[in-house]
Amino acid sequence: MGSLRVRFGLLVGSAAALVVLAAIGLYATLHTAERTLDATLDAQVRLELIAELSGRLTEFGLAAIEAVSDNPGRPERLANARNEVDRALNAVDDGLSRAVAGAGGVLDRTQYTARARPLARLRAARAMLDRQVAQIQREPDPARRADAIRGALNAFGAVTGQPLTFLVEAERRAVEASSAEVRTLAGRMRGVAVAAAVLIVLLLVLLHQGLTRPILRRIEAIRAGAAAIGRGELDTRLPVASRDELGLLVASFNRMAARLKRREARVAADRAALEETVARATADLRGANARLEEIDASRRRFFADVSHELRTPLTVILGECDLAARSPGTPDAFRPVIATIRNRALRLHRRVGDMLRVARSESGQIALELRPVGLAGILAEAVESCAPEARRRRISLELEPSAADVEVLADAEWLRQIVEGLIDNALRHAAGATRVGVGFSPRGHGAAVTVTDDGPGFPPEAERLFERFRRGDGPGPAAGFGIGLALARWVVERHDGTIRLDSGGAGDRKSGARVTLELPGEDMREDAAWDAAGDAA
Repeated sequence: MGSLRVRFGLLVGSAAALVVLAAIGLYATLHTAERTLDATLDAQVRLELIAELSGRLTEFGLAAIEAVSDNPGRPERLANARNEVDRALNAVDDGLSRAVAGAGGVLDRTQYTARARPLARLRAARAMLDRQVAQIQREPDPARRADAIRGALNAFGAVTGQPLTFLVEAERRAVEASSAEVRTLAGRMRGVAVAAAVLIVLLLVLLHQGLTRPILRRIEAIRAGAAAIGRGELDTRLPVASRDELGLLVASFNRMAARLKRREARVAADRAALEETVARATADLRGANARLEEIDASRRRFFADVSHELRTPLTVILGECDLAARSPGTPDAFRPVIATIRNRALRLHRRVGDMLRVARSESGQIALELRPVGLAGILAEAVESCAPEARRRRISLELEPSAADVEVLADAEWLRQIVEGLIDNALRHAAGATRVGVGFSPRGHGAAVTVTDDGPGFPPEAERLFERFRRGDGPGPAAGFGIGLALARWVVERHDGTIRLDSGGAGDRKSGARVTLELPGEDMREDAAWDAAGDAA
């Protein structure tokens, strides 16, 4: 009894024994009920055969009267009636023979003999009436034939009445006996069923108290222990009450809890060491970040100071060039030189302004001056500024013509600087490119500026180029001055526009890259301002 297998084997064996006993009892009951039902049906069949025999005897009497009358009908009617009586007698006799107990029926020899005697008397009565009819038919006097047949029929009725009554009464008693036996069997089965139900309930209660309930209590204890382990209570241990399968499971559970406890201690120690390492690394990173911020602030400050320091002498150079160009005493031979100096100084002044603007953008101090500007002049300045670099790289830089100038509401300097940066990117990063085109066209109430090249195009992850500090892989060194795509998108979005990168050059070319700036017109910005005011209201 120390193993759960043995206990469950006993439980299954007890259940199987109960099922077998119930099946045996049910089989015996069904067999008895079947025999009783067969006896009842046989008695009922014999009653029907006796009733048919009574009718055949009556028809035989009527046929006898007709046979001795003055006007006899069909001569074969008496023979047919006689044959029907003999067939009915044989049928009743066969039914009694099948009902004999020795032949598998429900009657014993005494009961068969008691029923066979009346049948013999009926056979004798039929033979006697048959002989009397034959004698009466030879009588020539009709009156005497009538008296004779009347007496013969009275005697026939007296002889056949008592046997028929006895047979009917015997079969009726047999039916009643079978019904009584069925009722007795049903009552006995009800009692057996109630007793079996009580016995099964008691056995199940005992099995539950002695087997199922203790196992359920131990399983519940294991479940509660597992829940405690899940809550982090790793000191939980369960008592080992037996050496069966559940006892082995409880022992394994306790070993698991002990291992988890030791592992948690090691993890806690490792976590403490890791936290200490992370704290030291964090302190080092904070110090490095602070130093980098100081260096970056110094860089931006130096960038801004250099821009301010360069703008003053450049302004003086531009002023002196203007004075020399307007002075009538300046020789004509020096005027082209002065114009060249002025153009170079103006370009350098622009670059210094760009440097100062970039420095302010990195410190978040961008202030856009939006006003209606024409795109033709801004793009021409950007192309002219980048033309030397294009010639050095032997790339054709062209300003694509447009039917008419288009005005947009923008900061002219920032827009020029964005276009210059896009041209510079195309010149430096378009491997194998031979042409860079810059153009613009009206689009709705605004305009679209495009910078295209016939190089290999953008990589699949082109959108990542808008990330800050992300640079493309160009074939040469990253020379030149550019504001970067991240700052370009930021500035364009402050203009309520969009910037888009597409692969595929102009026309039917499937290679190349295209950068499109979509800028709104003045009326669209006014509509957006009105919409924003309406939303705020």
